[in-house]
Amino acid sequence: MAEIVNLRMARKARNRARAEQQAQENRAKFGRTKTQKANERAEADRLAREIEGARRETDDGADRPESE
Repeated sequence: MAEIVNLRMARKARNRARAEQQAQENRAKFGRTKTQKANERAEADRLAREIEGARRETDDGADRPESE
């Protein structure tokens, strides 16, 4: 004979499991320390400066984006 399952309780358990899975993903994605965030920001700034410094200049200014 099959086990009787309360559908409401099964649905809530499934939703709790999904919420916990999402929480684990968010902790991995966004759970960084202040120092880690600062280091990543500094590295991105350094790379941007390096790329800008390597840009070739032309007489007509075609190497510059129009937003500047």
